[in-house]
Amino acid sequence: MPKVLVIDESELIRSYLKKKLEAYGLEVIVALNGFDGMIKMKNNLPDLIIMDYYLSRVSCLEILKEKKANPNTADTPLIMATSKIDKPKLLEVAKYNVSKFFAKPIKMDALIEAVASILGMELKIDSTPCIIEAHFNDEILFIEIARGLNREKIDLLKYKIGELLEIYKVRVPKVLILMSDIKIESADTGKLKVLFENIVGATSSPAKAIKILTSSQQVKAFIQGHSNFGKIEITDSLSKAMDGLLGIKVSDFMDGGMNIVRSDFLVSQAPRSGKDEAIQLRFAEEMRDITIGIIDDDLVIQELIKTAFSDTHWQVKAYENGRKFVDDLENETFDLIFLDLKMPVLDGFGVLAYLKEKKVEMPVIVLSAVKERDTVVKAIRSGARSYLTKPISSGGIFKKTTEILKRNF
Repeated sequence: MPKVLVIDESELIRSYLKKKLEAYGLEVIVALNGFDGMIKMKNNLPDLIIMDYYLSRVSCLEILKEKKANPNTADTPLIMATSKIDKPKLLEVAKYNVSKFFAKPIKMDALIEAVASILGMELKIDSTPCIIEAHFNDEILFIEIARGLNREKIDLLKYKIGELLEIYKVRVPKVLILMSDIKIESADTGKLKVLFENIVGATSSPAKAIKILTSSQQVKAFIQGHSNFGKIEITDSLSKAMDGLLGIKVSDFMDGGMNIVRSDFLVSQAPRSGKDEAIQLRFAEEMRDITIGIIDDDLVIQELIKTAFSDTHWQVKAYENGRKFVDDLENETFDLIFLDLKMPVLDGFGVLAYLKEKKVEMPVIVLSAVKERDTVVKAIRSGARSYLTKPISSGGIFKKTTEILKRNF
């Protein structure tokens, strides 16, 4: 039985790879950090190592040097994953028998194929075209599913939900599932069952806190005919789905003694405790050389966002209107932008339209003092995937950034 050592400080990646590779009959050893990884590499002599570039206690370069110096591990193939790495560092580690590099977020089907090729095994994976995204806005968990149903991505979803619940410290979220442009075959009933089991199980949300937006008759028939999911509301109107969530109070479905603060959809909250230091330090270590764009005519907001990233050494560029931003896109690339909706010259909707027309793909966090439902709906339809309502806090800014950029899959 081939032995695989996974060295990664993301519990999400460790848990997923261990379960997935063990299902294929591989023995999987997981290491929590660089020091743990070096010890387990020496003691277990794996047939393959899967390792993140950014590690604590012992760096990946130290592990690579130790691996090369030990005749028992020198020829062991190694797959490296990294969120972002510059060319000099890439060239530095490439000489240590690194078989394959993967950029985060990792495409797991490609990773599994690489593992199969290196170990000379046949590992079958679901290749059905499918898009699954999950993100939080306040205490609403948005899950977007398009094209088809892929078992691998469905399995990943519950891990992603768990990571989001931990980042936002939400125990029981309201859930909006958007299933658009989706093709469901008769053979997909089993996948639908696993999908909704994963969502309900990972969130612990009751039926009244879950809404499904879809025009798929197959999905409607499945939900209405399934005893465990039949009480979940289905609609083909985004406005109606959001209205349904607006009417739900946390106290309506939480047990009495849990002391969870009520949070209605689209209502900005005061920060719980400022910037989360644990998230800050871990995230700053994992994500290097990030460029953040701020498009807002409010100088106070610009300074607040700059302050939120003051400890990261990231580059933060501010623009007072959308026109100056789009003019600078020819000279600059951004990992993430914060976008105000109401600005002079070219507003936020104009920027979203420009990005869509030019097919520029980058994460957008919408900032707006406008809390009306229709405005946020319009922003989502225009391509925004997340939003923050003003007034905003440095803690909220950093958590939202963590959610968007710290995507392992």
